[in-house]
Amino acid sequence: MRGHAHLVAGYIPGRSPLHRWPLWLKACLLLATAVLCLASPAVSVAAGAAITTAVLLLVVAGHALAGLPWARLGRAVKLMWIFLVLIGAYQWWQHGGLVAWQVVGAIVATVLAANILTATTPVDELLDGLAAVVRPLERVGADPERFSLTVALMLRSIPFVIGAFSDVREAARARGLERNLLARSLPVVIATVGYARATGEALSARGLGDPDLPGDPGFPEDPDFPGS
Repeated sequence: MRGHAHLVAGYIPGRSPLHRWPLWLKACLLLATAVLCLASPAVSVAAGAAITTAVLLLVVAGHALAGLPWARLGRAVKLMWIFLVLIGAYQWWQHGGLVAWQVVGAIVATVLAANILTATTPVDELLDGLAAVVRPLERVGADPERFSLTVALMLRSIPFVIGAFSDVREAARARGLERNLLARSLPVVIATVGYARATGEALSARGLGDPDLPGDPGFPEDPDFPGS
């Protein structure tokens, strides 16, 4: 299926300053973008719109600084343009144009900032960072490695499902069945279930995702385990 070989994160190698920045710094900048966008409505409408515009321009400048293709920026907005039009129209109707711009601009700025982070950070580094965030929760039963594995599977599965929908839609259109809901949905369900089964079998064959049990070779209570 189309797209199944690509990750949602979509890392683009480069030598820009943003590529060299550590993950924690980029994450802090992403958080600052979200906070500024969310806090801007607390001030006056005009000032909030100005803050949103400034943040969005800075994010676009960061996109250029990272040397990312402009097509990627446009694709990130294109995926949600219907949602942006609907929410912008509603806000305009309820509160006026400036408030509508605040809401739409804040959403676009935050999404583009997240897009820059994923585009300038290798997937392995991103997953390691997520595992590090979860690691303090080990005391309450959280498993950082399993969490990062789950995120990695999600990043690989979503493009597969999107590709499946696209391929099935084109196949149905070629057979004149574009209006047949069953012809457009059943093959996607079958392909997705097959992909999930194959992924599960691959993980099981490698012993990944299974909880460590007493008596397993890698369990800390095992006498052969180093340091026990």
